[in-house]
Amino acid sequence: MFAGVPTMRESSPKQYMQLGGRVLLVLMFMTLLHFDASFFSILQNIVGTALMILVAVGFKTKLAALTLVVWLFVINVYFNAFWTIPVYKPMHDFLKYDFFQTMSVIGGLLLVVALGPGGVSMDEKKKEW
Repeated sequence: MFAGVPTMRESSPKQYMQLGGRVLLVLMFMTLLHFDASFFSILQNIVGTALMILVAVGFKTKLAALTLVVWLFVINVYFNAFWTIPVYKPMHDFLKYDFFQTMSVIGGLLLVVALGPGGVSMDEKKKEW
């Protein structure tokens, strides 16, 4: 406002809505986890969970979200290739559902990349230090 006069930080509902969106994105991501005993499945879960935790707490959010977008897209195209299964088989529907569910998580992560983490995040707190 005035030069030299301290002002209180603005606490708008937008900041809390972005935090809520990040938390809901974590819940959506948790449905993508597969608990198989294969090495690649365990690696996929560990990398994805680590990056999603970074997005949730808001630390290096844009980089973590963009890395997760690329990671999920590659895994999604490889594992959920419903277009390779004939339409009359039930597996086609399951893979198609999983494919578009993963694409919705990717869309949410792209919004995080575009809009940033919001005011309630570690990235914002680092600016104050």
